[in-house]
Amino acid sequence: MQRVIGEFSGKYEFLDLPDPNVALIEGVRWGAFEHPLTPAFWVSQAWLSCDPEERDFRLGYSLVEEVTICLLGGYGIPAEIGLAAAARVLEGMASFGYPLSQSVLEGLLREPLTINGRPVRYRFAKQRAAYLARALIELSMIDETALSDVELREALRRLPGIGPKTASWIVRNRRGSDEVAILDVHIVRACVMMNVFERNSEPSGNYFVLERKFLDFCTAARVRASVMDAIMWTTMRKISKRLLHQLDYSLLSRELDPPLFQESFCQESIACREQTVAVMTGRLRA
Repeated sequence: MQRVIGEFSGKYEFLDLPDPNVALIEGVRWGAFEHPLTPAFWVSQAWLSCDPEERDFRLGYSLVEEVTICLLGGYGIPAEIGLAAAARVLEGMASFGYPLSQSVLEGLLREPLTINGRPVRYRFAKQRAAYLARALIELSMIDETALSDVELREALRRLPGIGPKTASWIVRNRRGSDEVAILDVHIVRACVMMNVFERNSEPSGNYFVLERKFLDFCTAARVRASVMDAIMWTTMRKISKRLLHQLDYSLLSRELDPPLFQESFCQESIACREQTVAVMTGRLRA
């Protein structure tokens, strides 16, 4: 057994996990919780982060806002840029009325955004404006209250510009759903490194098979899928490629590489663990 100690509201609590060599699921061992990116590491980080029942993943106040934010922050758009673009569009809706025309949306998206004090242009302005204009019109035909989480995702997938990942993101945010998974590059990479996914796994052609594997992994680990996804995403996007290469145990199938324990790698891996607990998880997505 390995024990994780956490401080919550001034009191120490304990999380007991199986030994590192114990199988979690077929082909995946728990690993040591102090080794970044092992299953035990992710479980301990989810436990340390906060009460999973208090999670609020919503980025918008309505389904319209959530669709706008997630569609504009989808594939190829860094999270900070997507959020800034969505904020501008939502302000436009408040000023000019809803829904906005494609031409108005495109104009809003073509204007440079200010990110960290510097001007940045939004990529795919014409394409995303066309998708969003049509999606918001068709969204009015979806009765959100009558649909389960998976049914809502399927309805959203039929909207222009929304695939399974973006639809899952909207549902997870709206409902805190553990029935869907947001399989972006960060989550896929983390799962490959644990042997939950095979190498070269590609969600674009195999999304729902990989999603089932991720959800089964979370069930076996006894962590809410929505929380695990958020913890993984927040952590993985902040780790350098250099450290990721060193941490790619693939996973526990061989001995840890000695370079992992050189001073520079130790420092970043420690920072990786510390920042996971310190930052808010799940509110953004690249």
